[in-house]
Amino acid sequence: MPQTPVIVNVYNMYWLNEYTSSLGLGVYHSGVEVFGKEYAYAGHPFEFTGIIDMEPKDEFELGEGFTFKESIFIGTTDFTERDVNDIITMFGKSYLGNSYHLVKKNCNHFTNELTKYLCGKEIPGWINRLASIGHRFPMLVSCIPKEWLTPDAGFSNSNVNLTEWEQIDYPQRNNEMIPRTS
Repeated sequence: MPQTPVIVNVYNMYWLNEYTSSLGLGVYHSGVEVFGKEYAYAGHPFEFTGIIDMEPKDEFELGEGFTFKESIFIGTTDFTERDVNDIITMFGKSYLGNSYHLVKKNCNHFTNELTKYLCGKEIPGWINRLASIGHRFPMLVSCIPKEWLTPDAGFSNSNVNLTEWEQIDYPQRNNEMIPRTS
């Protein structure tokens, strides 16, 4: 069975990374590239999947404040493209938009879990180091504004047109778990 590359694309999230990355700290976004698509996790205040798929390395699609940093080859997978679609659907049940948390469940946690599932390898620790530090030192996290931690902390449902969110074309896939073949 052919092996397909699994690549992690890493993005700087803030200009601050120009100074902090040399210290091994930074605020990064990451996604997993496989079969010509990049899968990532993003928070929103609703109870449906926060997993998105996009063109690999598309800074514009991510929005303001994101700049592409680098691609990292993690390994290969023997899953088919259909298997990967089903795996993403399965992950979408636990990676809901409203379950996002900057320290406990962010895009890098998703990326790490997906690479482990696809090829049995974790992402480099520096990508999510800031969240790891925050997890070990909750007092530091208490200093972070709540609206930075979760997508619904400052959310007022009177300001959102849910119809626009519902019109997003999320793929419908089989919800069965796909067993590893290797």
